[in-house]
Amino acid sequence: MKELLALSVGSIPSLKYAERVSLLENLKGVDEFRSLRPIDLASLFHRVPRNTIWDPGSLLEGAEKIASSMAKKGVLLLTPLESLYPPQLKEIFDPPFLIFYRGPLPTWNETFLAVVGTRKPTIQGRKAAYTLAKEASEMGMVIVSGLARGIDGEAHRGALDGRGKTIAVLGHGPDTVYPVSNRKLGERILKEGGLFLSEYPPGTAPLPYHFPARNRIISGLCRGTLVIEAPVGSGALITADYALEQGRDLLVHKVGMESPQGGGTQRLGEEGAPVIETSLDILNHWGLGGTRNIDVPVEKVKHKATNLAPGQWLADQLREELKRKR
Repeated sequence: MKELLALSVGSIPSLKYAERVSLLENLKGVDEFRSLRPIDLASLFHRVPRNTIWDPGSLLEGAEKIASSMAKKGVLLLTPLESLYPPQLKEIFDPPFLIFYRGPLPTWNETFLAVVGTRKPTIQGRKAAYTLAKEASEMGMVIVSGLARGIDGEAHRGALDGRGKTIAVLGHGPDTVYPVSNRKLGERILKEGGLFLSEYPPGTAPLPYHFPARNRIISGLCRGTLVIEAPVGSGALITADYALEQGRDLLVHKVGMESPQGGGTQRLGEEGAPVIETSLDILNHWGLGGTRNIDVPVEKVKHKATNLAPGQWLADQLREELKRKR
């Protein structure tokens, strides 16, 4: 019943994130939602919502259809009132009110790295994305990207081959894979313990305006965003802008600084984004130090639930490993 209520609140047009959260907190059940009047919303929010037609019955009917589709397709739901909702997303402007997902949820205080770039990378760009994601995955980081062609796909593949976790943040419902050419990769992500995450319910088409919006979630989940290779005008630069707005680290890869497909990457580097080449460079940038990736067994750097700052657990594990090797 709470799921149906959340889906109904999420379907109300023109409400802000905080207003949806407040309404969900205050409603006792579906019957109370059904009896809501525009004047009740105005009283709660101290403003009159912009929608001119108020029909809670239709909203509930739509929510029931979404809930039915979720049950058939194995899609689960998170709201900000639940402890499993990513706390780092509550820090950003305009967090997603509803998160639809498939796959096991990670512990959200792990170290997340967004790896993004162009859909039409050079061979060197592909290799750089794959290699760095694999290295970072082997060191225990969770790789986040958008399951698009090009750099995104290579980042997910690298993470999987590094036997780590990866999250695909989608610009459509989590019941499908787009583009179709990445369908096998998407199936592999789910099969090997990865996660599909979206603010869009199952059945939602991959509309063009969904992708820039989802980029705020990619960067918002992560401690840092790494742009591998991106020309001027690339959607990856939207993710980079969101990372800066959200107070996250923004990094660029050396390959993009030297690439004909890297005009956007080069602009970011010239504006001061740190240029890195390996996952160890990222740790050094974060002041964590470390050692060569292959010297650190995966089980030594896997996250255990702690109250440490993001990435601090990894630094401590690396230092302990270095002490044992001396």
